[in-house]
Amino acid sequence: VQLVESGGGLVQAGGSLRLSCAASGSTANFAAMGWYRQAPGKQRELVAVISGGGGTTNYTDSVKGRFTISRDNAKNTMYLQMNSLKPEDTGVYYCKGRELLSVYPYEYNYWGQGTQVTVSS
Repeated sequence: VQLVESGGGLVQAGGSLRLSCAASGSTANFAAMGWYRQAPGKQRELVAVISGGGGTTNYTDSVKGRFTISRDNAKNTMYLQMNSLKPEDTGVYYCKGRELLSVYPYEYNYWGQGTQVTVSS
C-alpha cells in the first residue's frame, strides 16, 4: 500500500488548508491512521489520529479546536482540515496507516512522502 499526501501549500496566518492522504489500497485494513508533522530542526510529532471506523479521534493539544481529522474508507482517503492556522503549524505533514498483522511483528506502519505546509505571519 502506498500513501500519497496532497493539499499542502503556503497560507497566511488565520487561513485554512485541507490535506488529503490517498491510499493505493484499502484503508479499511488500517486499524488506525494518523497525521504527523515535522518542523525544521525538530522531531516528527503526532498531530491527530483516527480509529479504523472513524469513530474515535485524538489530537495534540496545540491543534484541538482548529484541526479535524476524518477518513472515508470507501474512497481510501484520510483528511486533515486545518483552520485558524498559525506560523507554528509550519512543517512537513505526513500520513501514516497502521495495519495489524497476525504474525510477528504484529503490526506494520505505512508512511506517505509528506506535504509541505507553510504558514506566514
